[in-house]
Amino acid sequence: MQVFKTNKNLQASLLKYKIKGKTIGFVPTLGALHEGHASLVERSKRLSDITVCSIFVNPAQFNDPKDLIKYPRTLKEDKNLLEELKTDILFIPSKDEIYPADLQLEIDVDFGSLFTVMEGEHRPGHFDGVVKVVKRLLDIVCPDHLYMGQKDFQQFSLIQHMIDELEIPTQLIVCKIKREPNGLAMSSRNERLTKENREKAAIIYKTLKAVKRKAKDKDFEQLKEYAMDKLSIENFKPEYFEIVDGRTLQSVNDYEDSDYIVACAAVWAGDIRLIDNIILKKEQ
Repeated sequence: MQVFKTNKNLQASLLKYKIKGKTIGFVPTLGALHEGHASLVERSKRLSDITVCSIFVNPAQFNDPKDLIKYPRTLKEDKNLLEELKTDILFIPSKDEIYPADLQLEIDVDFGSLFTVMEGEHRPGHFDGVVKVVKRLLDIVCPDHLYMGQKDFQQFSLIQHMIDELEIPTQLIVCKIKREPNGLAMSSRNERLTKENREKAAIIYKTLKAVKRKAKDKDFEQLKEYAMDKLSIENFKPEYFEIVDGRTLQSVNDYEDSDYIVACAAVWAGDIRLIDNIILKKEQ
């Protein structure tokens, strides 16, 4: 595995592959890698000729400075995992490489309500930082394929919108959620959960599955109330439970209102915030 810390050296290496007609797959991460990240790398290894993984704890997407400080840094373990996965290239840029002082980073895209619902409402400024860093990384790596996980449903929806609007020549490939044995969606934040809360967090996926079973026959407002009640257990506080159109992220009121419907949840488990989702309906 080649490791690069500067844009210049990374791009010089990638150019050699591109000249040979090799396709580039890219997995951007914040580090603290787990099996969910591994599944993205493995998908890239299957579909792309060369797989690049980046590790950059992006300060611009942490709306809470304390969250940035607490975010786990496990570079040694991350490198070992990527080596085991036979990742071709690891990119570990500094803040100055991503955000040089003389670079204009404003993105001329109207995200409309995609920015303001769910995560956008509860984490102001978060998505500004996400789209800014992803756009910057795409400009540096210029991949053929970008691999992201379904767990961050709103995030990949925004990135797809940006790719479409700016006509970026990269295909976004979304990979299924990887889950712990109890159903909890894998996340770097899970390591900060207490043992008790990690076990109890199984309630999130159980609730999502129950909503999916009831979706065809129940009123969606009743389903949202049901879910909020189910998630309100000791030490847990649901922040939202929404049922939305999978493209616009706008609320839908009935199973027949859209051919693509997703239930999305955010729940505080103690002082750790967890998100998850499940697709209720999607035409093949």
